[in-house]
Amino acid sequence: MVSDHTKEVFILGLTHEGRTFRPSDWAERLAGVMSQFRPGGATPDSYISYSPWCVPNTVEGKKCVIVHTDLREEEPMAWDFVMNFAKDNDLQVLEAGFCFADSAPVTNGSLVFQAGRVA
Repeated sequence: MVSDHTKEVFILGLTHEGRTFRPSDWAERLAGVMSQFRPGGATPDSYISYSPWCVPNTVEGKKCVIVHTDLREEEPMAWDFVMNFAKDNDLQVLEAGFCFADSAPVTNGSLVFQAGRVA
């Protein structure tokens, strides 16, 4: 379950067992499917681009998709799709935000993530 205070979650291309998720372009594929979900919706004059709510990226050399929680508010079914993708594929999901004393955070430069499992 993702905290209500989190603004972004990172779906990493690593399973909970530490295996790299395949295919290698999974992040671009997932973000491509989600490209139609954007603030104000898709318009006829829109150029093909990733949604600002679901963007492929790399964290510590691993592929990931950064999902903004505004997607949950605006398009709940799209949010469920992305979170279920992570759950179904046993992918690690990290919440951007503050670290808690009871668990060690994963850090990447100035960003701090709190590891969590999708419920």
